[in-house]
Amino acid sequence: MISGLHRLAVIAAIIAFCVIVLGAYVRLSHAGLGCPDWPGCYGKLTWPTESHEVSNANLAFPDRPVETHKAWKEMVHRYLAGTLVLLVLAINVIAWRGDSGARRFRLLAGFLLAVILFQAALGMWTVTLKLKPIVVMGHLMGGLATFALLLWLALRSSRSRLTGSTEALRSFRPFIFAATLILVLQLMLGGWTSANYSALACPDFPTCQGQWWPESNFGEGFVLWREIGVDYEGGLLDLPSRVAIQMSHRIGAVVTLLVVGLLAFLLIRNPATRRDGRLLAALLLGQMTLGVLNVVLFLPLPNAVAHNAGAALLVAMMIWLLHRSRPGSEKAVA
Repeated sequence: MISGLHRLAVIAAIIAFCVIVLGAYVRLSHAGLGCPDWPGCYGKLTWPTESHEVSNANLAFPDRPVETHKAWKEMVHRYLAGTLVLLVLAINVIAWRGDSGARRFRLLAGFLLAVILFQAALGMWTVTLKLKPIVVMGHLMGGLATFALLLWLALRSSRSRLTGSTEALRSFRPFIFAATLILVLQLMLGGWTSANYSALACPDFPTCQGQWWPESNFGEGFVLWREIGVDYEGGLLDLPSRVAIQMSHRIGAVVTLLVVGLLAFLLIRNPATRRDGRLLAALLLGQMTLGVLNVVLFLPLPNAVAHNAGAALLVAMMIWLLHRSRPGSEKAVA
């Protein structure tokens, strides 16, 4: 049973990564409201394609005419997310009804199920609350949390015995925790930047609006709860508010570069952890490069999607380091 649970967790983690990347593509291609209802699309389980279906959909939703190139993206994302929910349900069946090895993961599987069901609710609210920023950011973070939990379950349920750098990594565990916390905070800032359409509030780099510190409105930029019923597509904040969000994200990027970069440097210095450090450094520098390119290239869609994928890969790296540095990690699962 434990091997079956492990395989399901690996498959689910891969699909969760795909859901994150596809979700970024949907959001960044402005297809988040490609289907104005939930869970269907204009009242259908697929999306309107025939001329009469499009006409009926336009009559039913006059404020949101059918845009097929957006609707299919949104529905494919929902299908993939639905598949992930089913996989997590299967993981819970094995964890709660399997042998003693599988039952060791009941609490983790149950918590994972609760997270993904709440994530599904956030997906619904993203549509019904018309891209409300706090919901969009929460949906992004929920996707990353689901991915992280599935990775943790896959690693913990593996029968493979960890060798090599596990003992050396334990001495870095406090630094790994600190770097993970900083990374999570930066990801939240990135989600808030995207949800408020603030990625191009500063169209230049390293300055912003040609200044090192332009006019900013942090009070308005970080109001978390706003009016319900408003269509937030495209963003409603003025330029100083968006600049405040973008500047916060840039400051967070510098802090993340310093903290996570220091961890990578310390790992590289130790021969036993050098490979881990080099991989972490490569992922960090790649992510920072993609962030800068988002600005100087004016947010090209492939680059922006890759930036979201890079964030997920950094999360995966930190989960790997946390797993390998935990006490007893060299023992195989019985």
